[in-house]
Parts: sequence; C-alpha cells; structure tokens
Amino acid sequence: MSKLRRAAAISLGIAACSLSIVSPARAGAVFQINDQSKMEIGIWAQGWYQVVEDAAPSSGNLHDFMARRAYLSVKGEVSPYFEFFTHIATDRLGQDGLDNPSLGLGSGAAFRDLWVTLKLHEALKVQIGRMYVPLTRSFGTTSTKALLTTDLPFLQGGVRGTTFFTNKVGRDDGIAVWGNPLDGLIQYRFMVAEGLEEQRNPDDRLRYAGRVAVNLAEPEEAWFNQGTYLGKKKVLSLGVGYDTQRNLTLNGVPGEENRVWTVDAFVDRPVGASAITIEAAYVDIENSTQTHNFSALAAGDDAANAYVQAGYLLPGKTGPGRFQPYARYETIDVTAKSSTDFITVGSNYHLSGHDAKISVDYTVVDPKGSAGRQNIVTLQVAVGF
Repeated sequence: MSKLRRAAAISLGIAACSLSIVSPARAGAVFQINDQSKMEIGIWAQGWYQVVEDAAPSSGNLHDFMARRAYLSVKGEVSPYFEFFTHIATDRLGQDGLDNPSLGLGSGAAFRDLWVTLKLHEALKVQIGRMYVPLTRSFGTTSTKALLTTDLPFLQGGVRGTTFFTNKVGRDDGIAVWGNPLDGLIQYRFMVAEGLEEQRNPDDRLRYAGRVAVNLAEPEEAWFNQGTYLGKKKVLSLGVGYDTQRNLTLNGVPGEENRVWTVDAFVDRPVGASAITIEAAYVDIENSTQTHNFSALAAGDDAANAYVQAGYLLPGKTGPGRFQPYARYETIDVTAKSSTDFITVGSNYHLSGHDAKISVDYTVVDPKGSAGRQNIVTLQVAVGF
C-alpha cells in the first residue's frame, strides 16, 4: 500500500471514529470534581467551502474555504446555586476579506460566551457576563450547533450576512434574569446590557432587551434551543421579543432611539418515522444601529424583515445516515429604499443526529431594483461533542 493510500485510510478511520461523539444537547466529557461540583468540556467544529458568484476581485466567482465555527466549551456547576459557562471560539477563520481577531472573527480566538449563573429557582435565574441577546428565536435562543438550515437567516449573520442588531458576534455584555415558570409553559428572558458604546452612545445609555416564549407542547427550558429536534421532541412555541436603546447617534444623526420588536413561531414534531420542522418570524426595526452587507439596510434606517423555513426528516436511513431537506425564504424591506429576497434550498445528512452531519445548500440573493442576482453554494461538514 502506498504512503498516500495509508494516509487516506488513516484519515478515514479517524473520521469514522469522530462520528460517534455526542450532540450539543447532551454533555461532552464530564468530570466530577467533588460531591457538589462537576465540569463538562466539549469541542465543536464546522468546516465550510463556499462558491460565491461575482465576489472575487476580478468580479468572477469566489472560492472560499474556512472554519465557519470552532468552539471549545466549558461548563461548570460549583454548587446547586452557581454555574458558569464559556465558549472559546473562532468564527469564519479564513473567510476572504474578514479579520477581527479581538472578536475571534477571521483569525484569533475570543470568549464568545462567558457568564456566571445564580440559580435561585428553575423559575428565577440571574446570569451575568457575555451572552445571547434575548430578542429573536434564531439568534437569541438557538444553538448554531443544532440548526435546521446550514446557517442562520441572512439578517442574523447567516451565510455571509452581518447581524442587524447591536452585537459582539450575536452577544452582548450585561445581566439577564430568566427562568421557566409553570413547569416550562413559559420561558422569559430580560437583559440589561451595554449595546452601542463610545461615540454613537454619548450619554452611555443602557440597552434593554427581553423575550417571552409560550410552550404549548413540550417545554424548551435550556438557554440554548435546537433548530430541529429530529423527531425526538414535540414543540409548539410562540415567542415575542423587544430591544431598545435611547439617545444614540446613528448615521451622524444624534438623539435617535433604536427599537426592535419581533414575533416568531416554531413547530417541531415526529410524523410516523419522519419529522417536520417549521419556523417563521417577523422583525420590525426602527432606527437600525447596523448596516447590512447584503441589503439596502443602513444605520438609522427603518425596515421590516420576515422569514419562513421548513425541513422534513426523511424516514429510514440512506447508507449510514438520514437526509433532511429544507428550504427558507427571507425578505428585507427597507423603508424608502429597496427590498432584498433570499431563497435557500438544501439538505442535511445526519450521520449521528447533530453530532456529525454534512450539509449543502444553494442560496439566491435577489436585490430588487438593482442589477443582477447573486448565487451562493455552501458545503458544510460539522462534528462535535
């Protein structure tokens, strides 16, 4: 056997072994420190290859390899009343034209999530540090390790888009009060955070964000939800969110107030040997704090955003795994400007649930009123425990 064949065989053997590790919904490696304390350690990685039409410097197609996400997670329970959690992460490592190492974007690594939780009761928890902004379901509660689609919606930082709300890679620094009263019928999250800072926030006003979800079937009680439960849970969730920060300077205009409200619905349930997942949301933005790179949205603009996505887990296995085709339609309508539509179709191939999967999707970016659509093809391989 040649050296090349031996190397390929070894690589395939290592890959086969890595496909048996556990999902982000379960514990990684668990270490019992003493009678009250334990620690869990997990590792997660998503490798991407993208072809982006008309994006290369010569206006040709861009071929881009990157590590879309690489996370080292550490969770500790120090007593029945105290927990801590962190993600040490890099995002979009190697993406063409992107480099912000202080946030772990493009190169470098950073504390993506880092918080301490005081657990007074299942209905009352106090969490302080850097964490998700409790606004939307998609980038406010859902783990990117367990998405239905290959990535988040475009306006929430998905595929190659930037995030519409003030954020540190989808997070902010602050304090949150949250819990699951009535046996998980309701989950609430309220946060006071930094939001925009420095020159665009001359009076150093705080940001206030909150989200309430009603679970009409099985409860979702964790901080991180899954974007699809693969037939293992029956979920019917309705959510509302609100986010505001006052006296900001946006696009050179002082005294502006950023206000966002959103509603969403999520359905996930087994259907015989298969399963369906449906998610929809509407987001209303007044005085946007951010400029979006794939639409006409700029700081200071008003806009409406909506998306609907659905997936179907096919019954039975095809080879060692199961296919889950999906589709998403998203639109961004900027007041007094143009709108942009995003249409995505693709499929996951789950070899071990969310533990190990291969995904491929095709996205069309269709800006209304301007020349030309743009096509993006994404291939993802994701493994983790």
